[in-house]
Amino acid sequence: MSDTRPRTIFFVSDGTGITAETLGHSLLAQFPERSFKQVRAPFVDNIDKAIECAGQIREAAAEDGARPIVFSTLVNEDSIAALHQADALFLDLFERFIGPLETELGERSTHAVGRFHGIADSLNYKHRIEAINFAMAHDDGISSDGELAEADVILVGVSRSGKTPTSLYLAMQFGVKAANYPLIPEDFERNKLPGELHRYRNKLFGLTIAPERLSQIRQERRPNSRYAALDNCRYEIEAAHKLMRRENIRWLESTTKSIEEISATILQTIRLNRPGF
Repeated sequence: MSDTRPRTIFFVSDGTGITAETLGHSLLAQFPERSFKQVRAPFVDNIDKAIECAGQIREAAAEDGARPIVFSTLVNEDSIAALHQADALFLDLFERFIGPLETELGERSTHAVGRFHGIADSLNYKHRIEAINFAMAHDDGISSDGELAEADVILVGVSRSGKTPTSLYLAMQFGVKAANYPLIPEDFERNKLPGELHRYRNKLFGLTIAPERLSQIRQERRPNSRYAALDNCRYEIEAAHKLMRRENIRWLESTTKSIEEISATILQTIRLNRPGF
């Protein structure tokens, strides 16, 4: 019989913890029926912080009546040893991968604390910051014709279909300069793309969403409005589909997809080969 008690999950890192948390979430997603309480423990970059974190793990074990699960990317051996004084299932992500890499490459890794942050001085980091600023400056149709020429991709879709969060994720994760334009009833009445978008058709990518979900999202923003009414949402989605089909715009149904899935599909479709951060 499986133990169904809620388990506390720790993501422990000497840096931001993004690596531990990302891989940890991917693994935990394979157990959708289980209940997890998540604790982030970033910047555990010395033995004193590791000892303190071990104490938190012990407290969680006593409270849950079950061993916590720890996803760790610590590299300092003394900190690792201090952390292991607590009773938990330790999944040391670096230990599992660094050893085989050292063997394959024929050299020992640096085992340097916070090494990931050396990337902050690279050209990729500069591109990412520029892309974030671009996405914020070109949100919701705030773009001039000349500025759109700089965009890697231009997202189009009805209001609240996920354009802004996707633009920001593409910028933060991949350094992609993404602008976004809302398709509004006036565009459907004119039966044409807004502004000068027709000049950048090769950069356009559409996002669509189920009318029921769109209505639900809009109700949170403007309750009981025509904007949020289900029949209006159905009209806008149908009109957007017709416009994107006629203009030969590639598009994706986003209702059941995560922002990571949406972004990966966009990158693959527009053939942008950008590294993640």
